[in-house]
Amino acid sequence: MSKQPNKKDSKVTESTQNTEVEVLEEEQSSPWYVFCSTGCGFCKKAEPIIEELNKEGYDILKLDLAEPDNQALANELKKEYNIQCGTPWFINEATGKGICGFREKDVVKKWLDGEDIPAPPRPKGPMPRPPFHGVTGKEEAAWKKEYKKWSEENSHLPNLQTVDQILERPRPKSEPPRPPLAPDTTDKQYEDWGKEWDEWTKDNQHLPNLQPSSQMIENFKRRTQQSQQQNIANNAPRGNNLPGGDNTNLQSLSKINNIEAKVQALEVKVDKIIKHFGI
Repeated sequence: MSKQPNKKDSKVTESTQNTEVEVLEEEQSSPWYVFCSTGCGFCKKAEPIIEELNKEGYDILKLDLAEPDNQALANELKKEYNIQCGTPWFINEATGKGICGFREKDVVKKWLDGEDIPAPPRPKGPMPRPPFHGVTGKEEAAWKKEYKKWSEENSHLPNLQTVDQILERPRPKSEPPRPPLAPDTTDKQYEDWGKEWDEWTKDNQHLPNLQPSSQMIENFKRRTQQSQQQNIANNAPRGNNLPGGDNTNLQSLSKINNIEAKVQALEVKVDKIIKHFGI
């Protein structure tokens, strides 16, 4: 014979259900996003910071721009708040306040706590390109003169490197071949570029982390595919053209899908609670 719920049981059930609903509402209200992209070094550098902050009680949702829905959402937010940013891009979708690029944990935490984060200082002009490895002393002296002038004009920038620090770094002997990034690049064009790249790397073996042409070409193709997917997302029907004929946009659809998934999870939890009390 199943246990009949008494008033105390009903109150406990009602209280538990209310708690579950409050948790759901709290999850839905989290407005903190960070948009990342494949192969982004600074995105990988930001991952442990995001994990630490989430463990501390924050709720930053990481969104990969390789997913068309995430690309569409990023484009919607950029248009809504008139923002241009690469990755990583931290954004509060409710206020538009964000951080463009990698910042240390203390800065990201201030953003989460509602502070306005000013953009980092920017140079007044491009830094003179360091001379190629093996150039003449005259060419190197000319670059040193240009860099000294540039560094004086940009003394507001933090962590400016000295001439010696820059020249001690590995430098290429010549310009690398320009990669084929056009959407209609053929396999033959990729193959020809790969041969040029392999020849260039033979002459620049002193450089660290050089990738083989096969891996580089694979990366180019993936980026081209991601760009095409983004264009498709940008041109996707919106407003009344979406199913249902209402004014729902892609961002709203994404949120609705997330809410539906959470509601389903809540229903499962409520079912378990009801079964626990024999209802």
